[in-house]
Amino acid sequence: MRARRVTIAGRVQGVGYRDWMVREAVRLGVHGWVRNRSDGRVEALVAGEEAAVQALLSACRRGPMLARVTEITEEFADPPAEPGFRRVPGA
Repeated sequence: MRARRVTIAGRVQGVGYRDWMVREAVRLGVHGWVRNRSDGRVEALVAGEEAAVQALLSACRRGPMLARVTEITEEFADPPAEPGFRRVPGA
């Protein structure tokens, strides 16, 4: 299982980005979590089969209709301890 911690910048808070990401992750069978950060970015931990993780990251570059993604950074990470994908409280 491949895992990455990603940070998404742009207009990504207040536009339904986290709910959209949960739906996309569940559809693709990706595990992890997503949360808002206090600096206006969205942070997520995504894990699963490499093709599914890449498909989710590709979708994250577009985001939901009202979002405007300007930058995504990613780094390798340890997989989440719990299965499924969920929203967690922000940092």
